[in-house]
Amino acid sequence: MAAYWLMKTEPTTFGIDHLRERGIEPWDGVRNYQARNMIRDQMQPGDGALIYHSNCTVPAIVGLARIRSAAYPDPTAFDPDSRYYDPASTPERPRWYVVDVAYERHLPRPLPLAELRTYPELEGMALLRRGNRLSITPISPNHWEFLLELAGAV
Repeated sequence: MAAYWLMKTEPTTFGIDHLRERGIEPWDGVRNYQARNMIRDQMQPGDGALIYHSNCTVPAIVGLARIRSAAYPDPTAFDPDSRYYDPASTPERPRWYVVDVAYERHLPRPLPLAELRTYPELEGMALLRRGNRLSITPISPNHWEFLLELAGAV
């Protein structure tokens, strides 16, 4: 059974339009252990993902993607020229992982964070919790369906 995820990204760094242009891209640079554990231990090919633009004028869920690979070591952690380089991570003992993510589509309309906060149906959604800073969070099947309906994507 597929799982569902919300994946935060900054649109000026790597947003939904970048993913559309590339088609499939490794979701690299995650440097939080809790998010890393979800990538490494829980994400599976076929899982659905909501792409969420953060750190922008109107933070919002903007598109859909699909997890296309099992987790594998993040090669940026081994590259001294990468901003994500981690000298403690080695190919023999990787610390960080990625999954390949495939673009599916933009939502018919973005779902702004401020609007999401108004729906009692989304109670318990990690994105809406105060202080949540994780770049990857699980989405329940009920929240997934509600969000797709809300965006006009079903």
